[in-house]
Amino acid sequence: MTRARFCKIVATVGPASGAPSMLDMLHTVGVDGFRLNFSHGDHETHGKVLDAIRDVEKKSGRPICVFADMQGPKFRCGRLPGGKVTLGYGDTWRLIPAEETGEEGVIPVPHPQLLSALQVDDLLMLDDGKLRLRISGVDGDMRDAVVEAGGPLSDRKGVNVPSRSLPVSALTDKDRADLAYALSAGVDYIALSFVQKPEDVAEAREIIGDKVGIISKIEKPSAVQDIEKIVALSDAIMVARGDLGVELPPERVPLIQRQIVRACRRAGKPVIVATHMLESMVDAPTPTRAEASDVATAVLQGADAVMLSAETAVGRHPPTAVAIMDRIIKAAEADEEYWHNRKLDLPSEERTTADAISSAASSATEPSDVTALIAYTETGSTARRVSRDRPRCPIIALTPHEDAARRLRLGWGLEPHISPNVADFEGMIQTAEDAARMVAGAQDGERIVIVTGYPFGRPGKTNTLKISRLGAA
Repeated sequence: MTRARFCKIVATVGPASGAPSMLDMLHTVGVDGFRLNFSHGDHETHGKVLDAIRDVEKKSGRPICVFADMQGPKFRCGRLPGGKVTLGYGDTWRLIPAEETGEEGVIPVPHPQLLSALQVDDLLMLDDGKLRLRISGVDGDMRDAVVEAGGPLSDRKGVNVPSRSLPVSALTDKDRADLAYALSAGVDYIALSFVQKPEDVAEAREIIGDKVGIISKIEKPSAVQDIEKIVALSDAIMVARGDLGVELPPERVPLIQRQIVRACRRAGKPVIVATHMLESMVDAPTPTRAEASDVATAVLQGADAVMLSAETAVGRHPPTAVAIMDRIIKAAEADEEYWHNRKLDLPSEERTTADAISSAASSATEPSDVTALIAYTETGSTARRVSRDRPRCPIIALTPHEDAARRLRLGWGLEPHISPNVADFEGMIQTAEDAARMVAGAQDGERIVIVTGYPFGRPGKTNTLKISRLGAA
């Protein structure tokens, strides 16, 4: 049966949620996809979690999406005299390319490529943006910086450079080893951290090929500037608001979130809104009203999925957090204004035959007696195209491929189901009706809308729309 909602829920797996019984419970209460965070844990641990998720998948009979989130390059300051210094407003500090220092007034930054990229007037953010310095001088491979927002700085705190694209690959040596393992283990997507430009996605694609999908995490201002190209090269997008919120003024993050969601909608690519959605539920059994509003806003903007991070990875109430997120999504989708605003105007030059069929199919679901839209799809492109048009009923995506079904689980309104290819129109209609009864609970007298391609079984041939009444002679 369907989830009775359209926006999907992704949960991060961690110490609080890695047990097989907990994974089963999280899926039961509403999780559609799981995130394996390769910034933590080892390959053996991730492998056991993935095996447990696949067991849940077999038990439930519903495909589950799993993605491996690469750590990406992490910039940190080095070791300081005494382990801690205090940066005072207006003070000037010297930044040197070193692991540690015993000198006063010096901050070691063991990333020469980062320091060499910094120029006068560039901003440098330390400790998740709590401290802010501005570059005031260049001296060979060293930089001088004036403190604009001060406070205590201890060893190994994070360093962010919001004003400049850095000359580093999005994939570190650790990422490449993790990537090779994740591909061999059978994940459905690779989430690529630290994407700055389209070339970062292209580099990952050369390694990954078409084995799995690529989720580009948007957490750098430079990525926002190239968002259309990055979306085009990616299979899905994550609005990673943690680092994005560090490197951008807070008032810009909601607007950029909406911009990214719209870009993904236009391209028909799933978009996940992530980070700090129900953060207080790491400890508390209920979210704040602001957090509930934040989740609802992402849903109303048209996100395909919303994600829980620490709430399910290390929180005290993982199933409760999922259940509450499920309730918030359903409440937002029950608002009639949500449906009035769901349509997306696409430029006429983008309209293909498949686009026209998908748009017509979405319009055909408006009558109240239409229970489901059935989309036959080989690779998933037909189902994603239908999802982009936001029909007002579940989209049952029938595909013969297990990997395609799992990837489709992230898409708005999509209920993927593995089904062999059909041979003729009679078989096509019968299979669609059986799926509507089994997955959506359709009854005799209700109608379904069917989208397919003819000849059957050929990808990229979406050209047929059929409306069928169940039980009709």
